[in-house]
Amino acid sequence: MNLNIVLISTYEMGRQPFGLASPAAWLRETGAEVRCFDLSLDGLEAGAVQAADLVAFYVPMHMATRMAVPVIERVRQLKPEAHVCCFGLYAPVNADYLRSLGVDTILGGEFETGLMSLARRLSIGTNGRGSTQNTQPEPLISLERQDFRVPDRSDLPNLSQYAHLITADGLSQSVGYTEASRGCKHLCRHCPIVPVYGGRFRIVSREVVLADIQQQVAAGAQHITFGDPDFFNGPGHVIPLVNSLHEFFPGLTYDVTIKVEHLLNHADKLPALKETGCRFITTAVESFDERILAIFDKQHTRSEFETVLNNCRRVGLLLIPTFVAFTPWTTLESYVEFLAEIARLGLVEQVAPIQYALRLLIPPGSRLLELAEVQDIIDELEAAKLAYRWHNPDSRVDELQQDVEQLVNLGTGRQLSRFEIFRQIWQRAHRDIPPSPDRTPFPEQPAHWSAVPYLAEPWYC
Repeated sequence: MNLNIVLISTYEMGRQPFGLASPAAWLRETGAEVRCFDLSLDGLEAGAVQAADLVAFYVPMHMATRMAVPVIERVRQLKPEAHVCCFGLYAPVNADYLRSLGVDTILGGEFETGLMSLARRLSIGTNGRGSTQNTQPEPLISLERQDFRVPDRSDLPNLSQYAHLITADGLSQSVGYTEASRGCKHLCRHCPIVPVYGGRFRIVSREVVLADIQQQVAAGAQHITFGDPDFFNGPGHVIPLVNSLHEFFPGLTYDVTIKVEHLLNHADKLPALKETGCRFITTAVESFDERILAIFDKQHTRSEFETVLNNCRRVGLLLIPTFVAFTPWTTLESYVEFLAEIARLGLVEQVAPIQYALRLLIPPGSRLLELAEVQDIIDELEAAKLAYRWHNPDSRVDELQQDVEQLVNLGTGRQLSRFEIFRQIWQRAHRDIPPSPDRTPFPEQPAHWSAVPYLAEPWYC
């Protein structure tokens, strides 16, 4: 029996979804008829769902999972007998909630082999409807090493329809996306990768990565985002990779995500990134507050981040820091200090405004739940919101977060500069703080400032 399979992505931060293209290549090898729908651009075709034996949702992040919920309900109405699967990082940690919606199979970690197994059992008539974690034949989380295929992007929207790179001189460039590795060897307590991968990571072969990039360049990509949670988990893998990339496509640029600790320990490899076309590095700083860094188990300090920033500037690499600006331990004073540090380090143009508003998510399975000080401040799990509820002890901090988020949304919508949005946030943050002669004054906008390249959709959750 040849299956009809529908793969669905609801949101992948403005990227052409790798999480559909990769399993599509595997499943089409079996002879299955596979349709891919990226609902950030496509409408879901009722006829495709009604013809499907298997409907599988890619849920790599919090936003994508919440957006999948009403679509799962619609699929259940359109084709009650279809087998529904959720796969990706957020599937196993939210397994109970997803099963309550009628999801039959949950696959986390290295999900392609699990999808192949599921397709095989459906093809011989073993539907497995109503399965549970204990009866599902496929493991809830698999870290099995896989022989990756080149992703099949043939029926996804063209790259031109996705978020672009806006260059420093205002030009727009088409962006592709690929992954050279998955998982992470670190155990940061707040990170959603840790409950699934538990400090392990898996390599995608250089040949597969380069072939995937080649097909995206042929489709118009001028820049590539490497979606690895940490590009330097395996420096011996990625440095030869970017050397080959630059040799084959000398005009192609790229960006990567690298942990502060790795940027510090592998400072000698920064020139290689610069020389091979790296436009910028995203790094999860999270906080300048040493207590919060310790709670998160980030394994870096404020001063070490400053060292990394200076190292990158010396070799001409742009560093894009991200933050969890609001936590249960954030105070009005610490938030003002956070903004002052952004100004002191000259980072106003390098920080996407949404980073000033992000609020800590504590999902099921988070290592934060191991800490007594976290247990003391959380309320019950809000399953539909995929996170535990918490409030700051100072209600003014929660009000500040809501106001900052509104300022960011309004400022972005009006296309205000990053400096102007920062100014408005600075003014709001200081509203509830008594004046002090020791407090850092608002920085003047530099007379000669340089715009930085950025992706048109900078969300990071």
